[in-house]
Amino acid sequence: MADFLQALSFLLTLLNPFLMVVYLTDVIRKRSYSDFASVMIQAGIISSLVFCLFAVVGDVIFSIIQAEFASFQIFGGIIFLLISIQFVFQGTTVMESLRGESKALAGAIAMPVFIGPGTISGSVLAGQRLTSTAAVGAIVLAVAISITVIMGLKRLHDSIQPRHEAAIDGYVNIAGRVTALYLGTISVQMIMQGLQVWVAKF
Repeated sequence: MADFLQALSFLLTLLNPFLMVVYLTDVIRKRSYSDFASVMIQAGIISSLVFCLFAVVGDVIFSIIQAEFASFQIFGGIIFLLISIQFVFQGTTVMESLRGESKALAGAIAMPVFIGPGTISGSVLAGQRLTSTAAVGAIVLAVAISITVIMGLKRLHDSIQPRHEAAIDGYVNIAGRVTALYLGTISVQMIMQGLQVWVAKF
């Protein structure tokens, strides 16, 4: 149970819904609650399936492509580092430009908002530390909690946005910069962990 709770808390940290809403600001503003909820549920299902796949057969996948998990960490860290640097200078418009004008919005939200190097790494680690059933349970529960909180924040946004639009814009601007610092720090940590694994081989 302790390992399950540890894996769940780690996944929730990676799927931090309070940071996710910053990435989803443009979608939250443009979509009705029912439409937003539908898209988020679809994105959650897609993300859960991908995470569960990596949790159950992650090691096999890296074996098939003849790549080390450390290589994935380094490459993923570099990608997220570049995104975080853009986030510092451009704000939340970065995520909108990454998604583009995709008609399949659920898939565009699942990747790169939910499915990223950090969350995939967390899924692989959950699969290594827990049984397949427990790892799948932790992943599905973490995604469900994150989606529920995000939908609750969307409801809160809709209720206060007409009266406090300027305050919300200020929060999003500040939170976006803080998010960029957090994301950049995690990215550098991923790169360092990958490099440590590689250096240890020599």
